Amino acid sequence: MASGEGQKRIFTPTVLWAQRNDILYITINVEDIRHPDLKLEKDCLSFSCAAGPEEKEYAFKLEFFKDVVPEKSKYQLHKQMRNIPMVIHKADEGFWDRLVKDEKKYHWIKTDFDKWADEDDSDYESKETGFEDMMSQMSSFQAPNEEDFNEEEDSDDEDLPDLE
Repeated sequence: MASGEGQKRIFTPTVLWAQRNDILYITINVEDIRHPDLKLEKDCLSFSCAAGPEEKEYAFKLEFFKDVVPEKSKYQLHKQMRNIPMVIHKADEGFWDRLVKDEKKYHWIKTDFDKWADEDDSDYESKETGFEDMMSQMSSFQAPNEEDFNEEEDSDDEDLPDLE
């Protein structure tokens, strides 16, 4: 998505999704995130940020196929991450026909086949392994902690000894 002359161009990140009977897995792929704004409501997800050394602007808004429960949903967001993984709880159990309300195909929304499970998958239960561990490492949906994104010195930026 691009805006008119004289305005900054706004990019749309790739969004991966998968589902289970009661949850959605959504991953936003953006590297070197700065100034994130992530909002989850019962019927939509909106995201914007600056990213990379050029501080390119990224943004999107998804209207979900059905309602979700923001209070039970979690995400993980840190400056050094290359993506933002989320576990979003569905308001009503059951598999969705698609992620978004609109039947239109969006080139930036892709299926996450590593996490996907169909209703009739025989190994459906085995794919849940590690789910509780992943959830315990995630934050609840609320305003991201801006302190995680300040321009402080990274541990990678420590002084290195001179080469001989």
